[in-house]
Amino acid sequence: MKDIIVDDLQNTVEEFLIRHKSILDILTKIQESSARVNRAVAKSVTECGCIKINAQKQELPEDISIDDAHKYVKTHIDGELCENCREVIETEIGNNIFYLIAICNVLGINFYDILLKKDKELNTLGVFNML
Repeated sequence: MKDIIVDDLQNTVEEFLIRHKSILDILTKIQESSARVNRAVAKSVTECGCIKINAQKQELPEDISIDDAHKYVKTHIDGELCENCREVIETEIGNNIFYLIAICNVLGINFYDILLKKDKELNTLGVFNML
């Protein structure tokens, strides 16, 4: 069922992407949409204030295992997104996904296959995948 939803989305992106069909347009739209996600998160802190960022060096005890490290690493976010900020951020992430799928389309890559490959890689390598 999930593959049908993703494939349907990929087909819809193919149908509706007209104006920015050039690979160069898509590349710059991905960059722009990523910046808009970043900006929406920043505005949640600086304009709305529903979340706060309290960042400092991540401190890990020396004697912990790699499996336990996630218990000590923090997100540096205090609070929760309000409904408005969540909606804006979800919209911007959706736009970003739209252009990621668009680049898949022009390059003949199936987006669902990428998701499957990444899932397999993460499950095979576990935490060592991201080190």
